Amino acid sequence: MKLKRKKTRIVGLGSALVDILVNESDEFVRRMGVQKGGMTLVDMPDLEKILNQASTKPIVVPGGSACNTAVGIGRLGGQARFVGKRGDDETGQFFQNALVERGVEPLLMASSLPTGRVVSIITPDAQRTMITYLGASADTQPEEITQECFADSAVVHMEGYLLFNPDLMTASLKAAKNAGALVSLDLASFTVVEQSKAILEDLIEKYVDILIANEDEAIAYTGFNDETRALARLARHVKMAVLKVGAKGSFIHHENRVCHIPAQGAGTAVDTTGAGDLWASGFLFGLVNGYTHEKCGRLASACGYEVCQVVGADIPAGGWIRIKKILEE
Repeated sequence: MKLKRKKTRIVGLGSALVDILVNESDEFVRRMGVQKGGMTLVDMPDLEKILNQASTKPIVVPGGSACNTAVGIGRLGGQARFVGKRGDDETGQFFQNALVERGVEPLLMASSLPTGRVVSIITPDAQRTMITYLGASADTQPEEITQECFADSAVVHMEGYLLFNPDLMTASLKAAKNAGALVSLDLASFTVVEQSKAILEDLIEKYVDILIANEDEAIAYTGFNDETRALARLARHVKMAVLKVGAKGSFIHHENRVCHIPAQGAGTAVDTTGAGDLWASGFLFGLVNGYTHEKCGRLASACGYEVCQVVGADIPAGGWIRIKKILEE
């Protein structure tokens, strides 16, 4: 799918969250009473209680799925905007400043609630388990997400976590389509898919152009373990579907053609936080700039690989230099 337009701005819409990253054991995850690899919503006291039990010093960076994608696009030199809601507090100001420093235009509404944050528990197998306090981001009202938020944009990329607020998700999808943008949806987590089954397929059929899922999310949505059947089912109602299959790479389905993208790099993952988000950065950046699907996928895989070599979703300068070599080809 090549975009028949000159617009290249990509807008990320999602939760404005600060990531608090800690390295812990599988036993720690079990003691916290959460499902490994999933995302659990908690209130602020519970999040602080869990954080206080961590044995390692946390790393703090701007986060949130769609935000990570927007940051990656900004780092690639693209036009990136992030729409969300932050608290009127020090954490919220840190979040906003960090976006500007990373080449992203912040369009942030303010709330009296604290800025949202996520404790991301990284286990020795590099998998991350997220414990989330949504805070101000959950205070976003459907009427606040207007067509103007997505003005002059080619693609609006939405994180699946918005599905926890169906009214907000529906209003956002309508506003994006009214702005003339393509809608990209990352299913975000198998827990999101499982809890949104009643509305998910209808929303995808009506509004979504690009659907992105990993293996666990695809199984939860389609019911198929088989990659071929799962990908075909993902593509049922959209212009383009993506299935990410870890070390086996990814598959892009468009107009009854399937393109396989091998995984990039051979290093062992340090942390998978942001891997899917940064994959989307490279893919969408390539798409709005008219790259072939193969090159979009290679760029996406390179972004996903590099972010797995560090703790957190912030790829260092050396990683971006390696990634940008693909753009020069």
